[in-house]
Amino acid sequence: MSDTLNSSRPAMRQALEATLGAWDAVLPAKPKTEAEKLPESPSVILGPRFSEAVAFALAKHGHQTRKGTSVPYFTHLLAVASLVGESGGNEDEVVAGLLHDAVEDGGGAPVLGEIRAQFGEAVADIVNGCTDDDSGSGEKAPWLERKRAYLDHLTSASLSVLRVVAADKLHNARTLERDLKDHGVHIFKRFKGDREGTLWYYRSMARLFGALIQDEGGLDVGFRAMIRDLRETVGRLEG
Repeated sequence: MSDTLNSSRPAMRQALEATLGAWDAVLPAKPKTEAEKLPESPSVILGPRFSEAVAFALAKHGHQTRKGTSVPYFTHLLAVASLVGESGGNEDEVVAGLLHDAVEDGGGAPVLGEIRAQFGEAVADIVNGCTDDDSGSGEKAPWLERKRAYLDHLTSASLSVLRVVAADKLHNARTLERDLKDHGVHIFKRFKGDREGTLWYYRSMARLFGALIQDEGGLDVGFRAMIRDLRETVGRLEG
C-alpha cells in the first residue's frame, strides 16, 4: 500500500481528518470473551465443485448482461451464491445458486442433464426447482401464467430450492431498489410485467416466504434473516 496522498480528493481528506480527530472519544475496544469469539472454521467447505460451477456458469452466461443494463449477468449469479452461503446453505445449495438460471437462460432442458452429470442429483434437483421455464430459446408461456404457476410450485418446493429462490429474489429486489433510486420508475419498462406486475410478483414472493416461517418453525437463523431482508426490501419498493 502506497503512502502517497492524493491531493485531488479534498473531501475524502477532510472526512479522514474528522474521523481521526474523533479517535480520542472512542472507547477502547474491550477484549472478546469466550462467548464472543467467532468460529475458527467455516460452516461449509467449498470444494472443487464450486470452482467447476463458476466455470460452467461463465460458459453459459458469460456473454449475457442484466436486463436493460451493461452489467455482466454473472455478477448476479455470484451474488446469489454468496447470499445462499451467508444464510447457512450447504455446498449443493451454494453451487445451485451459481447455476440457478442455467436451464432457463443458458440452453433449456438439455442443460439440466449436463448439471446432473457434472454436479449430481441434489444440485440438479435444486436448479430444476428454481426454473420457471425450460424451453431455452423456444416459445415461452405468457408471463402471468408462468409466474402464477411458479408461485404455486414454491408452496411445495424443498427448503433447498426455497433458500436459493429467496437469495435470487433478494438480490433482484436490492438491485431493483438501487436502480429505482438512480434512474426512476421508467426502469420497469425492462420487465414484461411492467411496474404493476413486477411489484405484484415481488409482493407475492415476500408474502409466501413470510408464510414459510409460520409453516416451518425450525428454519435456521440465517434463512430467517434472509427472508426478513427480502420482505423489508420489497416493502421499500412499495413505498
